Amino acid sequence: MKDQSILVCGGGIAGMACALGLARKAFDVQILAPDVQRPPPETDTYHPRVYAISAASQRFLSEQGIWDLMEQRRLTEVTAMELYGDGGGTLQLEAWQDARDTLTWIVESGEIERALRQALKVYGVTWHDDHFADREADTVITKNGRRLKADLLIGADGGRSKVREQAGIAHQLKAYGDSGLVAHLNAEVAHQGVAMQWFTGDSVLALLPLPDTAEGPQVSMVWSASDEQAAEIMGVEHAMQAEQLSRQLQAITGGRLGKLKLRSTLHAFPLTLEKTAMVSAGVALVSDAAHRVHPLAGQGLNLGLGDVAELIQVLVAKPKHVGVGELRILEQYRRARAEPIAAMSFATDALHRLFKVQAVPVVWARNVGMSVLNKVPFLKRQLIANAAGISPRDRH
Repeated sequence: MKDQSILVCGGGIAGMACALGLARKAFDVQILAPDVQRPPPETDTYHPRVYAISAASQRFLSEQGIWDLMEQRRLTEVTAMELYGDGGGTLQLEAWQDARDTLTWIVESGEIERALRQALKVYGVTWHDDHFADREADTVITKNGRRLKADLLIGADGGRSKVREQAGIAHQLKAYGDSGLVAHLNAEVAHQGVAMQWFTGDSVLALLPLPDTAEGPQVSMVWSASDEQAAEIMGVEHAMQAEQLSRQLQAITGGRLGKLKLRSTLHAFPLTLEKTAMVSAGVALVSDAAHRVHPLAGQGLNLGLGDVAELIQVLVAKPKHVGVGELRILEQYRRARAEPIAAMSFATDALHRLFKVQAVPVVWARNVGMSVLNKVPFLKRQLIANAAGISPRDRH
């Protein structure tokens, strides 16, 4: 496999995981991305972005030797979920309802990145501290003029992918007119490993459990609000922002976790639904470069790691005489990922649109539907399995 060179463009979680997985399978792989050195995490200071890692993603990270490299005290097991509609509807999912110990794990982006960097050094993967600029046949040209051979170029360079643009891979984008607001909060009441989500009609609020700090219980907030509402919150100075946020969260949650107090910087980012053709001759896209979905289900990174796992599997299984960049091989990857990506895109988009409708009959129906679903064990088991990324053939 050393006679075929692979270049991963992107130094985020998906890019590093892809490079590591390929290196472990003895492929000649290198990374092209700015080399950002992150300091070790400080006690009680948590990376602003956290992810809900599904059982399927946890298994993949374990197979790559990453899971055990992370500080276990900074990982939080989610054993239950509570969902609240905008008209009294409720849905409760608990791991034991599908004979599981854990629904998902909440993990900091920085902790996954730290572990991946450590593993990449062990495997001696070369990291080019530079930017992608252009591509000519099987050669990538960097911003600083270096020329790197790449029989396969993997675009893991995010939603504004330069690789995707240069390769001319079709890309569709739908802006939701909403922004994601993320921050960590102090809570008065212990979360007890429960993830919570409120559908308010004009926004979706998720509170994800994190390890306690010296100040007490802590949760991570992911709040999908209108661009106007987000701009209003982001446009005031910190003290007023913290007071305003605390008041609004109290109203939405009804004090489920007591008073919520901002303990970190508040960040905002636009929400979009995006899809692409994913491949062209010599090029494959993964994660945000290939697709983006609404974050209300927390499945963005899980989809991305699913891409990585499938691409590695396809490249390992290809005939030895076939090049890693041949389109017929890359099409196998695209076809394998088409169904799970389309299903998640449809589900999150439909759920978002459903809870945007404020017509009284629709509000009544969706809340009654949640409450009815809450009483059907079989359907709840299906929801739990879907959240875990478990296919029917993988079930017990």
